[in-house]
Amino acid sequence: MKIIERRESKRMKYEWRKQEKHLYIPKQKPELVTIPEQKFLLIKGNGNPNEHEFAEKIGVLYSLAYAIRMMPKQGYTPDGYFEYTVYPLEGIWDLSEKGRGLDSLNKDELVYTIMIRQPDFVTKEIVERAFEIVEKKKPHPFLNEVTFDVFQDGSSVQMLHIGPYDDEPQNFELMNEFTKNNNLERVSLQHREIYLSDFRKVEPAKLKTVLRYKVRSIE
Repeated sequence: MKIIERRESKRMKYEWRKQEKHLYIPKQKPELVTIPEQKFLLIKGNGNPNEHEFAEKIGVLYSLAYAIRMMPKQGYTPDGYFEYTVYPLEGIWDLSEKGRGLDSLNKDELVYTIMIRQPDFVTKEIVERAFEIVEKKKPHPFLNEVTFDVFQDGSSVQMLHIGPYDDEPQNFELMNEFTKNNNLERVSLQHREIYLSDFRKVEPAKLKTVLRYKVRSIE
């Protein structure tokens, strides 16, 4: 009986790579998907993502995400809690007005929102508790810039990009062609990236990134 219980417990761990494969492990060709309502810890910023500030903002997001993930081991189990793998880092990218007017990409003119999705059981109260944990354990200069919000992107076009981030434009061209051929149009110039690889550990040629943007039907 104990062996069976252990096996069931192991199976119950929620793995987004498996349970939500259609959202996080797409094919290397454009496809239309529907993105449901999702909860996120997020922080906004602007400028070159290669600068130190960007890495610091990623760090504070992960500190909070893991504070929530580890709460049961700290003596508090939120209502509805279940074992899960922390979701990957995501980013919504745009350009400043100046950046949009340039002939080529100037990374200093990037405007971004980086985020980590949270399981459905996470509430504002749980996030507040996570803030308290992080503040007490290791205060962070960007902690108070993090917010908790809900997004529902709905109809979106996405595909998997493998390779350096600077090579993404060629796949966006494929996505744009797919969008046009399916009587769709982009909702805005913003796009979302989901980072399946850790750029600090994986060589550029093997980086895996989900590219996605919101669309609507052309009447």
